[in-house]
Amino acid sequence: MARNLLKNSCGEEMLEFWELTENGGSQWKVEPVPGDCGHAFCNEAVATCFATSFELCLKRQVVNLVKEGFSTHELDSQPAVTVEDWYSSRTDCGCIYQLSVSLLDENHEVLQEFNPEEVTLDPDCSWKQVSHSFTDYGPGLRFISFEHGGQDTRFWDGWYGVRVTGSVVRVEMV
Repeated sequence: MARNLLKNSCGEEMLEFWELTENGGSQWKVEPVPGDCGHAFCNEAVATCFATSFELCLKRQVVNLVKEGFSTHELDSQPAVTVEDWYSSRTDCGCIYQLSVSLLDENHEVLQEFNPEEVTLDPDCSWKQVSHSFTDYGPGLRFISFEHGGQDTRFWDGWYGVRVTGSVVRVEMV
């Protein structure tokens, strides 16, 4: 199986490697899983998650595929690109989750995007996974932009918004 190209996908290194594109309310926080009023995660190896606040919190990581060791020839063969993310609410507050993933060329022009509808979770919604595979996006892939986050639905001060962890970006070379 291909390696995960996202660095610090579960918050083990706090917010290292992530660009905070929206940092509202009480801002982003890293907390243990399950944390206060949280849910146990399906993989015991995952010990931390990112928590959002009462205003929109989004974070992004842009993966440079050439720097990660892929040749332009390999990338121009249009290998499948798989993305995954895990999200949940707390037991005491609903939240909103959003995800946007873009395949980019050398000029950061979009080749293909995955922008599912934002999800509103009721309180006590345990971990859910979203996944998508990109194919037939044309030659020129050089970067992948992965951005996710959300906020709570009650506008409570603190970190009552969506929890995210276990994010994955993989290039599946044949």
